[in-house]
Amino acid sequence: MTAEAYKMGRQIKHRGPDSDGVWGDETSGLAFSHQRLAIMDLSPLGHQPMVSSCERFVICYNGEVYNAGDLRQQLPRERQNVRGHSDTEIILECFAEWSVEKTVPKMIGMFAFSLWDRKEKVLWLVRDRLGIKPLYWSLSSNNTFLFGSEITSLEVHRDFDEEVNFSSVSGFMRFNYVPGPDTIFENVYKLMPGCMLRIGQTDSDPEISAYWSVSGVYENGLANPFSGTDAGALIKLEELITDSVERRMISDVPLGAFLSGGVDSSCVSAVMQKLSGRSVKTFSIGFTEEGYNEAVFAKSVASHLGTDHTEFYVSEQDLLSVVPKIPSMFDEPFSDSSQIPTYIVSGLARSNVTVALSGDGGDELFAGYDRYGYAESIRGRINKVPYPLRKMISCAAQMLSEDRWDQISQGLPTSRLPKNFGHKVHKFSRLLTMGQDDLYCSLISHWETDGIIPHAGRKDTVDRAYGNVSDLIKDPTTRMQMIDLVNYLPGDILTKVDRVSMAVGLEARVPLLDHRIVEFAAALPANMKIRDGQSKWLLKQLLYKYVPRHMVDRPKMGFGVPIGRWIRGPLKEWAEDLLSPEMFTRHALLAPGPILKKWEEHKEGKANWEYLLWDVLMLHAWAEGRSK
Repeated sequence: MTAEAYKMGRQIKHRGPDSDGVWGDETSGLAFSHQRLAIMDLSPLGHQPMVSSCERFVICYNGEVYNAGDLRQQLPRERQNVRGHSDTEIILECFAEWSVEKTVPKMIGMFAFSLWDRKEKVLWLVRDRLGIKPLYWSLSSNNTFLFGSEITSLEVHRDFDEEVNFSSVSGFMRFNYVPGPDTIFENVYKLMPGCMLRIGQTDSDPEISAYWSVSGVYENGLANPFSGTDAGALIKLEELITDSVERRMISDVPLGAFLSGGVDSSCVSAVMQKLSGRSVKTFSIGFTEEGYNEAVFAKSVASHLGTDHTEFYVSEQDLLSVVPKIPSMFDEPFSDSSQIPTYIVSGLARSNVTVALSGDGGDELFAGYDRYGYAESIRGRINKVPYPLRKMISCAAQMLSEDRWDQISQGLPTSRLPKNFGHKVHKFSRLLTMGQDDLYCSLISHWETDGIIPHAGRKDTVDRAYGNVSDLIKDPTTRMQMIDLVNYLPGDILTKVDRVSMAVGLEARVPLLDHRIVEFAAALPANMKIRDGQSKWLLKQLLYKYVPRHMVDRPKMGFGVPIGRWIRGPLKEWAEDLLSPEMFTRHALLAPGPILKKWEEHKEGKANWEYLLWDVLMLHAWAEGRSK
């Protein structure tokens, strides 16, 4: 049993290259396996799996609890005499003193852990509030309960069920990640953020409960809104971010920060530099392609702050060597193309530090995405037209196929028409009759999956995108933020950062996603997030205290890459192979017709289908990796 657990652990050695360990209880039929990335207490006293001093609890834990020192002070004196100074040891003593249910809500940090209660014969799985760290579980057809940080480790167990979930394929093609709690496999699930799972030795099914939720936080923010002044809000935000960053700078290994030159990463880097007694190490990457290079902005901010800055410009050869590796870093299909620069900058940082702070979360908390304003604009225009008329126009538009609309467009002045005209007519026609949430989810969707998933009818994966969003919250922009916090943030952004950083043995910390900042942002009035057309208004006021406005007041770029040009150029041969008829036949995941049509249009420059094609490329690359 422990030998099999050890084999599962070695599958994710990249997540913890410093040491490994196993623990087993043959009587209970349970085994833990751990791979350690040593951050706090580098000595053997931080080794895992770890047993509590009373020997009741055994933990296997990934992450960091940043208020472990505070929790230790709250324990009775006899429990404060821990052997080392790792947070793992302290939270074990907290479980022994207060119970799991009472301890977890006190914890500030990112964490995913399994905990065995040897007295009660109960296994706990717990994931942090925002989903920064991953945790998967499965109850196999042989009634074996498996769990781990990546599906990759589960797959090597003899009882793992390998059946692909085609509804998840549909969800992936729509959102470019598989929406939780499902995974790409049947009977394998993500433990959702803010949840704990409990299963006893004699239980047939696990019990899952939420100890924290985005909806609950926003409902509380609605009931208890921030009522102070702008100045008061700014003071409070600075206090929260300063405390959050300071806690995440505690480390026994070198640390630094990702710096893109945007608002979020600049804010984190500025506060780090304020708190540090020496120049903070910051890292950015650049591209030679116009419109994609943020390195010049990052360098300017770094120079002003006085950080020890390192930048790296990505060459075509770097690209060719990196892209084929990317799919293997994800345990299920994943196609946010910013995975490429995030991996490269993680590798750059890892050559200098073991921990890096990132600015992720600012857009979701402070309404920074351009699409929020775009969705509001569309909604405003659509609602001016009576619904019966909208319904009539929608039905009429969809009577003609996308191809027919393209043919009609050829006889019109091309300067007045967008590319992919037929596709956009159909998409707009659907928007005409949609409600608020459906409209937003349609805007953030990639493929409309009717007709391209051969083994499953279309399942309404849109429901997953807002099923956990409170109906009490009526403000459209706030609802969009919540949809992203519940789904896009853990499913895309945090998955991307975790997988590519851990692939190089780097721990990424996200101070803006401290749950206390989330709760504060949820209570802010809308005009402290968007004011006079300026998004992230309050966060920008804080940044202006550290960096001149002209350095950061510019259109939002995101962390994009010119993937459309790359797959026409240096990656064309790689793409042709993954989009070959043989590939569609071999994996039987997608119907080739509509996809190959888009590929031809893309190659010929008739349309830009880069994001939709990247979904297919990543799905087939993932499937190819599993078949070898």
